[in-house]
Amino acid sequence: MNKLYYGDNLDILRKYIRDETVDLCYIDPPFNSKRNYNQIYNNLGKEDKAQAQAFVDTWTWDTRAEEGFAEITSNYNGVFTKQSIELINGLSKVLGKGSLLAYLISMTLRIAEIFRVLKLTGSFYFHCDPTASHYLKLLIDSIFCAKGGDFQNEIIWAYKSGGATKKRFARKHDIIFFYTKSNRFFFNPQKEKSYMMHKYGFKKSNFQIDKDSGLQYSMVYQKDVFDIPSIGSDSAERLGYPTQKPEALLEKMIRASTNEGDIVLDSFCGCGTTISVAEQLNRKWIGMDITYQSISLILKRLEEHFGINTLKNIEINGVPQDFDSAVALAHKQDDRTRKEFEKWAVLAFSNNRAIIHEKKGGDKGIDGISYVVDSEDNKEVVKEVLFSVKSNAILSPAVIRDLNGTIEREKAVMGYFITLYPMENLVRESKKYGVYDNKLFGHSYPKIEVVTVDDILQGKTMKLPTSLEVLKKAELKMKGNQEDFGF
Repeated sequence: MNKLYYGDNLDILRKYIRDETVDLCYIDPPFNSKRNYNQIYNNLGKEDKAQAQAFVDTWTWDTRAEEGFAEITSNYNGVFTKQSIELINGLSKVLGKGSLLAYLISMTLRIAEIFRVLKLTGSFYFHCDPTASHYLKLLIDSIFCAKGGDFQNEIIWAYKSGGATKKRFARKHDIIFFYTKSNRFFFNPQKEKSYMMHKYGFKKSNFQIDKDSGLQYSMVYQKDVFDIPSIGSDSAERLGYPTQKPEALLEKMIRASTNEGDIVLDSFCGCGTTISVAEQLNRKWIGMDITYQSISLILKRLEEHFGINTLKNIEINGVPQDFDSAVALAHKQDDRTRKEFEKWAVLAFSNNRAIIHEKKGGDKGIDGISYVVDSEDNKEVVKEVLFSVKSNAILSPAVIRDLNGTIEREKAVMGYFITLYPMENLVRESKKYGVYDNKLFGHSYPKIEVVTVDDILQGKTMKLPTSLEVLKKAELKMKGNQEDFGF
């Protein structure tokens, strides 16, 4: 069974993934290369705050970095090599204890565990950009090569998207380091097209291929430069995830380093491209991410691409399964997961159909937004539904009045108030605001509905005609299936 883990990948790797059980690991960890490199290196702390925020939020020198540094230098769990310990010690003197060292410590902790879980025939692909690739190669060398593994390739992923500048050559590539755990590694050589041109095959003006010149090609073994377009704004693959990678890129690596039935691991799985490609290619997979938005997006992606039955073959770990685990999630103190309870509540109740409110400039009382299909003047329209989530043990009816005010202000049609603890006073207050009548389907819904975490854990979900469900219903009707969607 395939496995999807919600939580810190370091904890998950240590607790749940056994030694030498994975055939291929690919990771694409977050790294904000927009931040000025000299300022990262010198820890000047004067870089533009707005530009650097994504990096700072993820990699700061804090208690977690101090603990990681101590784990490496004390060889916690016996997974670190002499070379990796000395490298981190040396880098701390060169870089100082700042955001770049925090990033490298985080990677060292996780790569040591990845080496442990790989089979002797296994492969590791680390996706990065040129900002810190030179440090990362030293780091991976100090773990893999020191234990009998080997560096195989520096793969260049070349693309054409993004802007250009007059200050330097345009930056149009990422780097993927390819390592193997031993000299017994599995590799299935891939082939690519190599074009051979007719002697008149170039236009003299711009050296572009003349399509009328009888262009021919042969198949040759794949080179270490992958010329694959990135995800464009008009791409059918596009999910709106900022660091989404094209499926064609992952397909090359998975085909080259695994067979059908092998296990593929992505411990920073984001929007799930690795998982989706592994599913397409009949590989087993393990995915991990620290945000529930990613877990939700992956489940939605798999359902839409492969059907709802695919979800039955996934073991989901770390997602609240009972009230105590929901309480634990709500009360986490880690800044990285401080808002994860709200995200889980909104996405779980909405069947992954809602959108998390990013709260830029304040949340305005909104934790999530969904869209309901309705009719107005004999035309189909889409209207907003708002979500508000609270984990307080005691709440006054004022929170319901506030949500109603937000609904009116935002010109939404209804709202859900999700609460960790059941409160009858909130339910009584919510009934004062009447109903929302959906003209398209002829159904009425409470304008404000109070939902508890227990309701969600017992399987209660949002029953609204969202655009996706309406589309599916129309498709089923065309096929003669009159399934009732419960709208």
